[in-house]
Amino acid sequence: MAIGMFLFSAVDTGAKFLTDTMHPLQIVWTRQLGLLAGALFLIAMQGRAILATSHPRLQLLRGAVAAGSASLFIFAITYVPLADAVAVSFVAPFMVTLMGALILREPVGLRRWAAVIMGFIGTLIVLRPGMGAIHPAAALVVVAAFLFAVRQIISRALSDTDKTGTTIVYTAIVGSTILTIPLFFVWKTPTADEMLILVGIAVLAGVAEVFVIKALEVAMAVVVAPVQYSLMIWGTFYGWLVFGQLPDGWTWFGAAIIIATGLYTLHREHLAARQRRRRERDGH
Repeated sequence: MAIGMFLFSAVDTGAKFLTDTMHPLQIVWTRQLGLLAGALFLIAMQGRAILATSHPRLQLLRGAVAAGSASLFIFAITYVPLADAVAVSFVAPFMVTLMGALILREPVGLRRWAAVIMGFIGTLIVLRPGMGAIHPAAALVVVAAFLFAVRQIISRALSDTDKTGTTIVYTAIVGSTILTIPLFFVWKTPTADEMLILVGIAVLAGVAEVFVIKALEVAMAVVVAPVQYSLMIWGTFYGWLVFGQLPDGWTWFGAAIIIATGLYTLHREHLAARQRRRRERDGH
C-alpha cells in the first residue's frame, strides 16, 4: 500500500506537470490506459468469465463515476498546489461514512458522526472559503472526493456478488470508453518529452493499482487504509521538488485534523468489525 501511494503521487505529479501544455482529459485518458492494460491482462488470464456480473448497471455506473472523479482531480491540480489538493481529497472517507449510513443503512454511532463533523471542519480550514487563501478550483477536489466516495459505496454494494477482478475490468473498460469520446476534441500530438511522461503515468498508475489491490487482498482494509495518508507526505515532497510549492500552516493544521479523525474512524471500524466477528463466532 505504501509503494502504491508513492507511485500514485508520482502519477499526480506528472499529470500536474503536463497540464501546462496538454488538456487534462488527454492526461486522464492516458492514465486510464494503465488500468485498462491490467484489465485486458485479467481477461486474457481468466477469459470472458471474469465479465460475469449480477449488477451490470452498477458496474457501468462505477466506471463512469471513477472516470469523472479522476478527471475533476486532474482539472483541479491544474490550478491548486498538489499537497493542498491531496489534503482536501481526504474528505472522501467521511463522505463514505455519511453515504454508508444514508444509503446502505450502515450503523454509525455518535463517535463516528463526531469524527465526520470534525473531518469536514478540517476540510473547511484547508479551503477557507471566501478568504481567497486557495484557488476556487479546490471545489472540484471536493466534488471529485464525493464521486470517489460514491465509487466506494458502489464497491461495497457489489462486493457480495461480484469478484474484485470483475469490478476492476468494468471500471477500466467503461472509464476508458467514456474518456475516449471527448478525446477527439482535445487531442494534441505529444512531443517526445511529453510522450515519455505520459507513458510513465500510464505504467505507474497500472502498477500502483496492482499494489493497492494486492495489499487489500492480503490484509484487512482497516489495517492498510491508514497508509493512504502518506499521500500528504509525498504530495508535499513532490510539490516542493517539482513546483516549489509548500502548504501553509493552516493547510497543515486542517490536514492534521482530517488525518487524525480519519484514523479514528478507521479504528472504530476495526473495533466494529472485530465485534461482528466475535458475535458470529459465538452464534455458531
